[in-house]
Amino acid sequence: MARILVTGATGQLGTPTVAMLERAGHEVRAFSRKTGGDLVTGAGVSEALEGVDTLVHLAHVPSDPLYSAAIAAGVAHTVLISIVGIDDIPLGYYKQTRAAERGLVESGLPHTILRSTQFHSFVEGLFTAQRFSPVIVAPAFSFQPIAVDEVADRLVSLASGAPQGRVADIGGPEQRTARSFAEQWKDAAHSRRGILTLTLPGATARGFAAGHNLVPGTPYGHVTFAEYLAARP
Repeated sequence: MARILVTGATGQLGTPTVAMLERAGHEVRAFSRKTGGDLVTGAGVSEALEGVDTLVHLAHVPSDPLYSAAIAAGVAHTVLISIVGIDDIPLGYYKQTRAAERGLVESGLPHTILRSTQFHSFVEGLFTAQRFSPVIVAPAFSFQPIAVDEVADRLVSLASGAPQGRVADIGGPEQRTARSFAEQWKDAAHSRRGILTLTLPGATARGFAAGHNLVPGTPYGHVTFAEYLAARP
């Protein structure tokens, strides 16, 4: 089994990924600010990478120093999580993610890049953020959210194998309009507010409206948004 370093190890995706890697028998090192590391300043990076076979990079921060340290440490495989649609949706966060992809490819490190659609919590957050609004606003485009654990499971499979470059994108089991998801959220939240579908301006909204955040073909995930909502504490 491999010795694996996971960045962003205490985050929403990092926590289940670390647990699954350990259950698979790997020796896992968790790296995050909570564990005393800092990818921005580089504090603790070289020490954390010492003797590591595989790097699973889940932290969305500037990555060139990390890649340089991974090269120096002789890391044999770097797995990077990315986001579906980052080539065509000019969101600032997506631009940073695209830069992390590009930096990894240009570094020459043997790697695997996995793009996933947004998590269920992202779609839920669109509506919970509107708790003080008299109506629930739903943008006029669709989403395909996926369960975090299903993304973590795919990452574990990739980290346990050989570098593959960019692999097939993965998405959740449903492509539904934001309004449809808003209706499900409204029912789960026992809200009585109305829902307003709104066409948003700008290039980012046009990218979403064009469906660049969706994955065509057979979906990877199985957990629906309604099931996610029902399973919350």
